[in-house]
Amino acid sequence: MRLRRSRTPMVLVTGLVAAIGLAACGGGSDDGGGGGGGTAAKATNCTNKILQPNAKKVLVWAWYPNMAKVVDNFNKANTDVQVCWNNAGQGGPEYSKFQTAIAAKKGAPDVIMLEAEQLVGFEIQDALVDLAPFGADKVKPNFSEGAWKDVSQGDAVYAIPVDGGPMAMIYRTDIFKKYGITKPPTTWDEYAADAKKVKDAGGPVFGDLGSNVPAMVTSLMIQKGAQPFQYDLADKQKISIKLDDQATKDVLTYWAGLSKDGLVGKVDQFTTDYIAGVVNGKYATYVSAAWAPGYLTGAGVGKGKDEGLFAVAPLPQWDPASPVSVNWGGSTFAVTAQTGDKAAAAKVAMGLYADEASLTDGWKTQTIFPLNQNVLKSDEFVNAKVDFFSGQTANKDIYIPAENAYQGAVYSPFTVYYYAQLQAQIAKINSGKTTGEQAATDLQATMVKYAKGQGFQVQ
Repeated sequence: MRLRRSRTPMVLVTGLVAAIGLAACGGGSDDGGGGGGGTAAKATNCTNKILQPNAKKVLVWAWYPNMAKVVDNFNKANTDVQVCWNNAGQGGPEYSKFQTAIAAKKGAPDVIMLEAEQLVGFEIQDALVDLAPFGADKVKPNFSEGAWKDVSQGDAVYAIPVDGGPMAMIYRTDIFKKYGITKPPTTWDEYAADAKKVKDAGGPVFGDLGSNVPAMVTSLMIQKGAQPFQYDLADKQKISIKLDDQATKDVLTYWAGLSKDGLVGKVDQFTTDYIAGVVNGKYATYVSAAWAPGYLTGAGVGKGKDEGLFAVAPLPQWDPASPVSVNWGGSTFAVTAQTGDKAAAAKVAMGLYADEASLTDGWKTQTIFPLNQNVLKSDEFVNAKVDFFSGQTANKDIYIPAENAYQGAVYSPFTVYYYAQLQAQIAKINSGKTTGEQAATDLQATMVKYAKGQGFQVQ
């Protein structure tokens, strides 16, 4: 269900990078028209039924699995605006089509589903509308400080959050019991010690460092105190890149050590091999996000011989005296600069997947982990007993506290390229061709060179 969370959409690199370079060098216009202006595609060939034919139609691209229900809920509740929904692809394929529309200045939807980490790459091209003038502050109280920071630049708001991925650690209760792990590790030092204990006793690897999870590794870097990027749209050409700092080196060195010692696996996650390993008890833990239970059950985990064997605990900390909550993944609705009616599109972006029926369906089917505080504070959600975790109240005990403690992150205008380079370094770490420290140094050099080549002033 959440494959998009870790797979780098490589198809985007050439087109998006070129456009970012032009935006960085040219600066775009100050009125938000810039490179993202043009004419949106007509709201035709809707996947759903339009209930009010005479109402304003807003074309939406989105890939949530329960989108049909969400759209119908919105259209039933609104007589002046109707959503015309199309699935233009999940993650990378949709972004590629959007990038093509930006370049052509035509063909974009009015509203588009984007992952939070991808927003800046489109913001810098003036491809998204600032929603602040259209009432975004009215829905701001529905979200945590961190969730709102992820979609904002200063006073500007470029998208409305829907779901997120506060991180935690899923573990196999049978493996912990068999090898004498009496409680889940609360620090990364304890995690490494438990991993060695299990291996020395002839047990499975403790976790996995697939090369295709650069987003997860970046989150753990931020948890340690790293600030990989500092970027502000107010000064488009300047960016701070800090990927060879001590925190980043420490995290990469830590995981390189686990990999070298055979304490974690090296299989790419979200693959059939990885899922088979999860089912068969090859991994004692799965460091992931709040969407993981839905993804795992959707992939068939916990439905056979491994049923009832999973539990979840808070994410281990680097410094237990200063705990840090981090996020992996999360999607939003943004209004594109090509829309012909910003007010109508903004109403959709703020109201779609925001009603109680849609949100309830989303979390009960494990389609999303909702960020709306109306859900996060509801008794039904807070006290829900999660079947995948054998009735554990995971929302109340793990995921809600993690989400509310999340402070947000700063993403670069070239997330896709950065993830590709980090992915390459993780692969080199796993093959023994580099150390954690050297990987950080090389990553810094690569990203600085790349940013300068795109016209950025690197600080």
